[in-house]
Amino acid sequence: MGRLQDKVAIITGGTSGMGRDTAYVFAEEGAKVVITGRNEARAKEVVENIESNGGEALYVIADMTNRDELKQIVDKTVEAFGTVDILFNNAGILSTTPTMQIELDEWDAAMQVNVTSALTLTKLVAPLMKEKGNGIIINTGSIAGTSARWGPVGYCTSKHAMSGLTKALARELGPEIRVNAILPGAIATAMLDSAGGEDAMEPMKQMSPLKRIGRGREIGTVALFLATDDSSFITGQLIRVDGGVDV
Repeated sequence: MGRLQDKVAIITGGTSGMGRDTAYVFAEEGAKVVITGRNEARAKEVVENIESNGGEALYVIADMTNRDELKQIVDKTVEAFGTVDILFNNAGILSTTPTMQIELDEWDAAMQVNVTSALTLTKLVAPLMKEKGNGIIINTGSIAGTSARWGPVGYCTSKHAMSGLTKALARELGPEIRVNAILPGAIATAMLDSAGGEDAMEPMKQMSPLKRIGRGREIGTVALFLATDDSSFITGQLIRVDGGVDV
């Protein structure tokens, strides 16, 4: 039996990169997976891949800045599977504009997608988890949430906020709900490609004792650990998965 057998997991930003690979890891371990994203073709592909391997999954097309659509994610999950056991707040966008050039629309979008959507979804699922007496929330932060060296102002600030949100939620939602964050470094994703791909990450690769960038599945296996009782005494923590770039 899988370590997540019959658990119901929502994974935002689950149509590509870290979210997609985490969806596959969770499904392999028996979870019923709900993925969200804006690209329906990619969403269908992920669900079909899970189902072809004997798993259960569905997708919900949703805009992370639209609170009504965020509510639909939870409503459709409960309608299909009856509950929510795990919420992986993974959806995010990159903001690379320097301070003196950034427009407030870009700033607001970074905060809404990278932080506010996580708070909104947490508020929607927490009552279900509290009623059952247990639940897991995992947030995707970033090493940009630990130091300004890793990201321009919009992204850096939103990821610092995600770190603070994680700690605040862990304190407020315990003991029934555990809340932790994964802080990736350079991971091979579409977001990385939009920032120049692996070549642009060469300095970071050289700073890492491992001399490479990470893969989405390496985030998925850490998320799996945080979603199981193997991490039952861990909450409010920021888990760096960055190849040791700051050691």
